[in-house]
Amino acid sequence: MTRLPSLSALKAFEAVGRTRSVRAAGEELSVSPTVVSRHLHNLQNDLGVELVEPQGRGLSLTPAGEALHAEVTQAFDLLRQAIRGIRPIQRDSLHIWCIPGLANRCLLPHLPELQGQLKTLEIILQPTLSRPDFARAEADAEIVYLTSFEASPNLRAELLAQPRVLAVASPSFQARYPHLIWPSDLLGLPLIHEESTQQWERWFKEAGITAVPALRGSRLWHAHLAIEAARLGQGVALANRLLVEDDLAAGRLVEVVSSNVRLGGYYLITRQGHWRDPAIVALRVWLKVLLRDEPTIDASAASVQPNS
Repeated sequence: MTRLPSLSALKAFEAVGRTRSVRAAGEELSVSPTVVSRHLHNLQNDLGVELVEPQGRGLSLTPAGEALHAEVTQAFDLLRQAIRGIRPIQRDSLHIWCIPGLANRCLLPHLPELQGQLKTLEIILQPTLSRPDFARAEADAEIVYLTSFEASPNLRAELLAQPRVLAVASPSFQARYPHLIWPSDLLGLPLIHEESTQQWERWFKEAGITAVPALRGSRLWHAHLAIEAARLGQGVALANRLLVEDDLAAGRLVEVVSSNVRLGGYYLITRQGHWRDPAIVALRVWLKVLLRDEPTIDASAASVQPNS
């Protein structure tokens, strides 16, 4: 049986490989840089191979170090998962990662309702387009907009809503183009995009337009910026119903053509072993009420242009 090196030495090596700094690794492990350096020295002597080398004011991994670090990181992640899977959850907070538009427009106004259910637990709501690493406990739960969820043995997801994606503009903008009926009528108008033209291209195809020309227009990267630009009369933006229903009700935005396009859905994702944790259950119930979907529109009743 192969003898394993010191676990402390492996932990020090994993931290150094990730931070590229003996000092930063020591701060993370609550030991002095001297101790970290000793662990690295002992590990390299034990294995008979150089794992790190100086680079500027820090360190870099040698090719052998890179290969070992990848395996050691995976092994520690598996250990963390195993421990979390059996250790009773003791929470003092619920850390939620959520895409910014939904966090700002839907969750934030109703957050006191969730806080009332969680009582003394502190809610940490982090608006972000990044995805959390659950293996490193970066988040307790994630709310994200996806076309579909790829099954994972360690994660569990629930589809919360598949809202319609609407073409919206300001009333003053619509007044300048009073004869809009079909989705194809939008092709010649100023369109507002997020990070690319892909969403509009998909929307047009789902609305029945088979030949979509090259699209142009402002690219604003975030849904809430695109919606704000539409409110300011700068063009037509795409937004799902949940993000604009208040603006529609208040008359700040209008749906310029009828459609029944759904491009994805909001998913709640958390670790498999935490699915029945009371805080996660409370979050799930709250979200399902808050994000309840509208009834599916009869496609024959929607003003969707036939294939063209």
